[in-house]
Amino acid sequence: MRRSRLKHVGVATLLLLGSWTASGTLPAAAADSPTAAKAPSASTGLLKAMQQDFGLTLAQAEDRIAAERRATKIAPEAQRAAGDAFGGSWFDAGRERLTVAVTSAASPATRRAVRATGAQVRTVEHSARKLDAVKTRIDRLDAPTGVSGWHVDPAANTVVVDVVSGKRADNDVQRFVKRARETGPVEVRTVATAPRTFAAGTVGGDPYYTGNVRCSIGFSVHGGFITAGHCGKAGAAVSGWDRSPIGTFQGSSFPDNDYAWVSVGNGWWTVPVVIGWGTVSDQLVRGSAEAPIGASICRSGSTSHWHCGAVLAKNETVNYSEGAVHQMTKTSVCAEPGDSGGSFISGDQAQGVTSGGWGNCSSGGETWFQPVNEILNRYGLTLHTA
Repeated sequence: MRRSRLKHVGVATLLLLGSWTASGTLPAAAADSPTAAKAPSASTGLLKAMQQDFGLTLAQAEDRIAAERRATKIAPEAQRAAGDAFGGSWFDAGRERLTVAVTSAASPATRRAVRATGAQVRTVEHSARKLDAVKTRIDRLDAPTGVSGWHVDPAANTVVVDVVSGKRADNDVQRFVKRARETGPVEVRTVATAPRTFAAGTVGGDPYYTGNVRCSIGFSVHGGFITAGHCGKAGAAVSGWDRSPIGTFQGSSFPDNDYAWVSVGNGWWTVPVVIGWGTVSDQLVRGSAEAPIGASICRSGSTSHWHCGAVLAKNETVNYSEGAVHQMTKTSVCAEPGDSGGSFISGDQAQGVTSGGWGNCSSGGETWFQPVNEILNRYGLTLHTA
């Protein structure tokens, strides 16, 4: 019943699913029409997931979502108000407010202007421009496999270099850390294991396939969908959960980046939806406003389905065994093989496509995604929104 019903809608669901999962199967319960009804951005299912994954009450979940929307809205204005003194920003979940760091060079007028946006102000030593320059210099270094990645941590006001547990004494790691510290303010932290991508070999279920690799669709764009670059190379054919042809990879980049886009045809169409897998209601996509560090975020994928967490870092360089990938966003959301390319969403705003990480959804872990706006700009695509 389900498969025959999805023969035509499958593409719609797949595509809509493609709006958030770049490496996986088609959701089990797809919409029967490519036209979805408007739904509140904070659905009952989403609030339930927030309660489960963050240990919140219903009222706390509602308050947090509302506070994150405010923080997302004022973040660009607060950065402009800070000017050259801007040291980064993040969402303070405890106070439910955006925090904006400014250097000691910020004038009283600048501080007042930042506070006038609704943000709270913290004084730091280094500007965001300086920290970004340090990270860029580290990007030019050749990283050994014992170094899992590096990123700017605005709350700590430093560049963090993550080293795999048990590898700090490795000679290559020590040399890399020494050279990294010579570039500017750097803090070394230890992580459990090295990151990996989340593509998977062919398994049963509702997948999209490239050869014998299963990946989940990310987000629908006009003319196709975006997904992870490691799921397929330009020119590779893509088939749906039922093995019927969908389209072709029109562009793909991995490593250095981890993004791609697939054209859609053969009776398939796109819809602005991320599937909730029965955990939450299917989520409409209404835009791609970037959530700040500290904000809650959820991920949908064909293997582990729907899980939530928080944004931990932005513009991180992740050092996979295949090579470094830049400008990634780090999250506390778990993922598993087959989830690659799947959608990351905050409220009703698309955030990015699943790349890789470490751990699983039984014991926990961390996952990185490639930001959606970078992908849209790279290929000149337009997000399909409700």
